[in-house]
Amino acid sequence: MGGSEGAAREADSRGKLAAYAALVRVPNLFSAPPDVLLGGALVAATGTTVSIPALAGLAVASMLLYAGGTTLNDYFDAAIDARERPERPIPSGRIPRRTAGALGAALLIGGVLVALVAAGPRAGLFAAALATVIALYDGVLKGSPAGFLAMGSARGLDVLLGTAAGTTAATAALPAWALAIPVVITLYIAAVTYMADNEATTTERGAVAAAAAGVLLAVLGVLAAVVTTGPSLVRTAFAVGLIGGFLVWTGRALGPAYATPRPDTVGPAVGTCILALVVLDAAFAALAGVEWALAVLVFLVPAVGLSRLFDVS
Repeated sequence: MGGSEGAAREADSRGKLAAYAALVRVPNLFSAPPDVLLGGALVAATGTTVSIPALAGLAVASMLLYAGGTTLNDYFDAAIDARERPERPIPSGRIPRRTAGALGAALLIGGVLVALVAAGPRAGLFAAALATVIALYDGVLKGSPAGFLAMGSARGLDVLLGTAAGTTAATAALPAWALAIPVVITLYIAAVTYMADNEATTTERGAVAAAAAGVLLAVLGVLAAVVTTGPSLVRTAFAVGLIGGFLVWTGRALGPAYATPRPDTVGPAVGTCILALVVLDAAFAALAGVEWALAVLVFLVPAVGLSRLFDVS
């Protein structure tokens, strides 16, 4: 009897852990630190020293902020998910809605505090701005053009968060080409968010086309940065190779979604575009050095691996 009760408790614990992993979209969490590392790479490209311990702390902060955002997303969407995605942790009853709300708020606050401790007041301000945008998207702006832009801006701010690992004036000292990179990432994610808006029900081809336009903008952004900065042959080859891979990977997912926009094609396309952001980050980071690109790409391994077990979108 005792053995069966122990096994039941263990199974219940595993089920609860899996529910929380699904709530925070655990594969996606590993797409957040690459944004921060890209910010550090942009600072390093200007010749400014980057504090690696501070950068590591900011990467952790970005994961907490992302987890808070996905958790609050499900908190606010509980009624909609009960109709469209009853298998999610809250409508399925595996996690109480009130618990998810408290956890989401705690994760956002924790992310801001970790950033503050890791890299000082400037990082705390960036993290607080990021947390505010996340909360506004989840609670008020979702489903609107402002909401799509807010989600994209969250990723752009995540890149700027990484610049706080440099000196006090590091962000302000970035050249125009470097400051344009968070803008490109913002627009790319805004386009993907637009496609994802009705992924569980009906999606228009125009939304998929908008995501494809975001992909092309990202590709052009990397090529423009290469032309502008004139990196070494190795860095150029790395950046171009990565952006080529990004284009092929996203294109293979977006093609079927455009041809037949249904939940079983659009959902995977959204997931692919989210994970492919890691490759886009790496392509931009390669301009600062191959080592930066490789550091970013490391996060693709757990992100893709866990995406086989948990939903990304």
